[in-house]
Amino acid sequence: MAHVLDFHQPLADRAIVIVGGTTGLGLSAAKACVRAGASVVVMGRSAESVQQASEVLSAIGEAVALQGDACEAGSAERAIALCVEMFGRFDGLYHVAGGSGRRFGDGPLHDVTDKGIEATVSLNLSSMIRSNRAAVRAWRCGGAGRSPSGAVLNMGSVLGVSPSPRHFATHVYAATKSAVIGLTRSCAAYYAADNIRFNVIAPALVETPMAQRAATDPTIQAFVSRKQPLDGGRVGQPEDLDAAVVYLLGAGAACVTGQVLCVDGGWCVSEGLSAEAAVEGGQR
Repeated sequence: MAHVLDFHQPLADRAIVIVGGTTGLGLSAAKACVRAGASVVVMGRSAESVQQASEVLSAIGEAVALQGDACEAGSAERAIALCVEMFGRFDGLYHVAGGSGRRFGDGPLHDVTDKGIEATVSLNLSSMIRSNRAAVRAWRCGGAGRSPSGAVLNMGSVLGVSPSPRHFATHVYAATKSAVIGLTRSCAAYYAADNIRFNVIAPALVETPMAQRAATDPTIQAFVSRKQPLDGGRVGQPEDLDAAVVYLLGAGAACVTGQVLCVDGGWCVSEGLSAEAAVEGGQR
């Protein structure tokens, strides 16, 4: 059945849960979803970020923020239950929570610590599996205020498909982001008959608290200006992802599942070589 779209409010009458939605990419997406007509529940780890997100989002539209750690069992279930309680339904999940495991011991494989493996996998993969599972269970058991159907959007990374060996060598992180794609596509295939969609959005370097190491390194900045050449060659901003998030969670993407959308400034189609290196390599 074709959907009649409201291009001014593409998420009207939808209730969305954003895990990791109180800062950075998640908060930017939450604001965009509310402006697009959605009722939104955001979950974040710190009480301060939850309070700030609540104030910002409530000033725009219908939104609730709660504190919870995506790595802890039951957190996503609480957010979904709150969404149904507050808004009478649950239509979409955007899992943003995750981050670099560098501080725990992630890095090149020969340097990776056991703690780095466990913490990075928990932060970027296990937490996502739990939230995705909670969403599917809610839809399939009728606990979402509606019959089975829904949209899951997972946060990936270009590093899961397009490595950067010199500047971004955190191999467990890259492995988890590859796994995000594998799980998402497998679930997209399995749950298509239930009209439950699964997609991935994969950014390149975006200006967030996680990206401060790269954002303050002149060498990396020079590399990014060539590797992400669109729009003058710049680091991405959280807002660059918002339109894609609204689209993939909305009725306009009713026939889109199992896809990976790279919002990357051209990362995946650029070599990142300096002009001199490109000439020496016969590239220009």
